[in-house]
Amino acid sequence: MSEWQHPGAAELAGRRIAVVGLGKSGRACARALTELTEARVSVWDADITKLGAVTALPVDTGGSDPTPAELARKVLAWRPDVIIPAPAIPEIGPLFTTAADHGIELWSEIELAWRLRTHDGAGHAAPWLAVTGTNGKTTTVTMAAHILRAAHLGAEPIGNVGNPAVTAVSATGPDAPRAFALELSSFQLRTTHTMEPAASICLNIADDHLEWHGNRAAYAAAKARIYEHVRTAAVYPVGDSTVQSMVDSADVREGARAIGITTGIPAVGQIGIVDGLIVDRAYGKQRWTSAVEIASLNDVAQLAPTTAALPRHLIWDALAAVALTRAIDIPAEVVRAGLQHMRPGHHRIETVSERAGVRYVDDSKATNAHAALASVSALAEGTCVWIVGGQPKGARFESLVAQVRDRLRAVVVIGVNQEPWHAALDGANLPVTYIDPAASEPMARAVLAASRYAQTGDTVMLAPASASMDQFTSYADRGDRFAAAVRALPAPSEGSAVTGDGAPATGSTSAGDGAPTEETVQDNGAADSATEARHA
Repeated sequence: MSEWQHPGAAELAGRRIAVVGLGKSGRACARALTELTEARVSVWDADITKLGAVTALPVDTGGSDPTPAELARKVLAWRPDVIIPAPAIPEIGPLFTTAADHGIELWSEIELAWRLRTHDGAGHAAPWLAVTGTNGKTTTVTMAAHILRAAHLGAEPIGNVGNPAVTAVSATGPDAPRAFALELSSFQLRTTHTMEPAASICLNIADDHLEWHGNRAAYAAAKARIYEHVRTAAVYPVGDSTVQSMVDSADVREGARAIGITTGIPAVGQIGIVDGLIVDRAYGKQRWTSAVEIASLNDVAQLAPTTAALPRHLIWDALAAVALTRAIDIPAEVVRAGLQHMRPGHHRIETVSERAGVRYVDDSKATNAHAALASVSALAEGTCVWIVGGQPKGARFESLVAQVRDRLRAVVVIGVNQEPWHAALDGANLPVTYIDPAASEPMARAVLAASRYAQTGDTVMLAPASASMDQFTSYADRGDRFAAAVRALPAPSEGSAVTGDGAPATGSTSAGDGAPTEETVQDNGAADSATEARHA
């Protein structure tokens, strides 16, 4: 056997594999299939211009159609054995349903990556540490990747963070990573079947992506797949009965254990906190009688927003990263070094400016209610001017608003579909500004409106609880535009003053004055009827 092998490639020889959707992961799949296997490959996309990205590859054929049902028909007419759909293609769409009707396998890019992962000369492959959840995935997987780098085992996190897994795990040579940290979305997990991670965790689960899966049961079932075939550790947050039931129901490999994480004192089989220290009673040889000190919470204090305490959700993320990496025997001192080198990521509770005593925080990555709740609830009572809105992904926000109501001074709503926010905020007895969905610069208008509400000591928080693609190209673009709008704010002497009760003194039209502008204000739950109709 030569030093580097892709034993799974042989199983794909002669199979007809259709790659549908030529974004970053689709292009990576097409390259891996044509370079490493003898499969017959076709490529498809709703946008015909995307086919140009793979013209140099020896694919069997390619096709396009902007209508999902017609594209699915064309793909099926090619008679594939396997279809690899892009993450954006919904479970309830025609491609999934038509493939199921014809008994055709659907694989995610993650499934292909598992099958094509590199093995060394002794037949060993690098272990995978897999992370999913409604909130905290990227932070946790980035922490785990820092720990792997400190151990000289790994590189950048892969998967849903934007780095295709199939490219990373099929790399060869002495510099190839020897362990991987993967962020996995419900979209990816839905069509992942044979992956056997060394350790995995579902951090939490709340309603999200219901428009993709069809209902919350299907969404939860996709998330639960993270625990299937786990080899060493199925990690779960203690006290979360939904996630624990996923672990209890999972078909894991013989010898795998359930490992709990807790912000309290850990029992045997758990990792937790004692006097500000992260301690391990899950993996240590003496876990029945003592705990192994791993790190201090001070080792991740740099992740706290400026002037704020370390948010509780970041503590959970650190515990998860510790539990995952300890599962592959990384020593405590190396885990600690990895955590110490972690730095805050862009667009995740990132303070972009402080102006006139007001802090402006970019949490554009809070694309669902669960993430927004974690950020807003960490603020002091009555000090948050909250910028929300975007693509709701089938979610409702009444419960979220009720949970953070005491933290709020005012709300500014962006996005094309503002109906879910009207439903959640009407009658909440809060000042609310709705930015006209047709505004050419919605973020600039939102930041200006928010600045007029804010008082000294307040935080203007962009935590949209929604996806970004209705008005922006990505959550990063949304966050960048927020930061740019904050930088462009006029100095306090040049702009409008803030009244003592936090209402805008100038600029926005208040409810009931009969002259709605691009920003319309709903004050104390009573909106002008003409304005409501205009923004429905």
